Amino acid sequence: MDFIKIRFVDHLEGADSDLRRTLDDILGGADPRFTISKHRWRPQIDIYETGDSVVIHAEIAGVPREEIHLEIAPKSVKISGTRGYRAREEEARYHLAEIPCGHFERTLRLPVQIDTEKASAVYRDGLLEIRLAKRPP
Repeated sequence: MDFIKIRFVDHLEGADSDLRRTLDDILGGADPRFTISKHRWRPQIDIYETGDSVVIHAEIAGVPREEIHLEIAPKSVKISGTRGYRAREEEARYHLAEIPCGHFERTLRLPVQIDTEKASAVYRDGLLEIRLAKRPP
């Protein structure tokens, strides 16, 4: 198994900007290399809750394990990293460019308080799985 290094923090600052994300989506459609921020793409995320834990799945295929960074606070998780650019031939022209590259970052608010000492993360087959133990009431 490929485990991911986790950094624990007391709280996370900042949140994703809806306006910046919208502008990036619009302008990035014209030229996939264009962005107004360093956050070039947003991985798809699933969050679900079981009786004793919160589980997060992030779809980040093509991101090397050493490029994945996690910060976990009692009520939020920040996932960030970089997917490298794919080389293309010198004279090639894009007809379709839907696979984003570059830096990504997602800050997720959790539905319950979690125990930051009991967290694990595994990355396999392009899917990052983060398991967080719920804090007892």
